[in-house]
Amino acid sequence: MKPIVLTLPLSESDARGLKAGDAVSLDGLLVTGRDRVHKYLSERPRKGDVPFDLAGTVLYHCGPVVEKTEEGFRVIAAGPTTSMRVEMYEASVVREYRIRGVMGKGGMGEATRAALREEGCVYLHTTGGAAVYLAGRIKKAADVWMLEEFGPTEAMWLFEVEGFPAIVTMDSHGNDIHAEVEAASFQRFSELINK
Repeated sequence: MKPIVLTLPLSESDARGLKAGDAVSLDGLLVTGRDRVHKYLSERPRKGDVPFDLAGTVLYHCGPVVEKTEEGFRVIAAGPTTSMRVEMYEASVVREYRIRGVMGKGGMGEATRAALREEGCVYLHTTGGAAVYLAGRIKKAADVWMLEEFGPTEAMWLFEVEGFPAIVTMDSHGNDIHAEVEAASFQRFSELINK
């Protein structure tokens, strides 16, 4: 299956045009955010605090391993973090900052699913265990915010990516592959224990 090439930032119609199951390839600028960034953004929702325009971008749940060099920063590893860690914050972040994609691994919950439908946003699943490969899709670390306050893994990085692979697993129409797999697994488990 040939991936859909998405150039960031995305419009609402771009995001709403994607369906669960679509393979995508991201080009452009995305940002990272883990627990501390999400907590900060949800408790202090002031767009002016963030030095990057988040509207239309993808927020990647990632705590990268980054090395400082004479030329700037070099990304060594950039694998996804389990997204449910930030479920309590994600819906408010999507709504406040007009993010069009959230990316990580494992899917998210009902509050985020509702925000995706309302705002025109998708959840992108990328491969765990491929941190070095994914770092190779990052052309450069364009900027960083909250590095001193939060440290390199919890800071918000602005990465320029090319050919960054993912699959849409939660779309803006309410489709959720993670929930479908969970329901099917529970059904099969129930059948097995009741034999």
